[in-house]
Amino acid sequence: MSLNLEDKKAVVAEVAAQVADAQTLVIAEYRGVSVSSMTKLRAKAREQGVYLRVLKNTLVRRAVADTQFAGLAEQMVGPLVYAASTDPVAAAKVLCDFAKTDDKIVVKAGVYDGKLLDKAEVAQLAAIPGREQLLAMLLGVMQAPVSGFVRALAALAEKQQGGATEQAAEATEAA
Repeated sequence: MSLNLEDKKAVVAEVAAQVADAQTLVIAEYRGVSVSSMTKLRAKAREQGVYLRVLKNTLVRRAVADTQFAGLAEQMVGPLVYAASTDPVAAAKVLCDFAKTDDKIVVKAGVYDGKLLDKAEVAQLAAIPGREQLLAMLLGVMQAPVSGFVRALAALAEKQQGGATEQAAEATEAA
């Protein structure tokens, strides 16, 4: 079903709005992917907060025309799925992880921070821990000294309490 002019303008406006907030845009070829597999990919993308759409390449080219993602226009050939995210790693991670389980999804390219990335660079970006993982790691590093100090205090208190009970036992035996 072809879109009329108003529908096309609406799609371009929607994609432009999503891309305006995005830090990363990744494209992958999806030739021969089953409907159930694509549904799983869409669900995973929603969980990670990734905007994922199958769109006409000409419409996406118009939407990214004057953005940091304009360099990706040359790569927009064939049946593509577009993934955009505000998290720098999420879009790459969703597509690369899914490509490991379904060989019909082939990551082609991406853009991060205005730089065009090839397939290998997108895979490297996907290997970086996500924002939530990095925050958890940072919290662990920040808590380590405090929790070590608390354990030392607890051990010292236990040792002193153990010494006090031994003195009380000795006093009871002497009496």
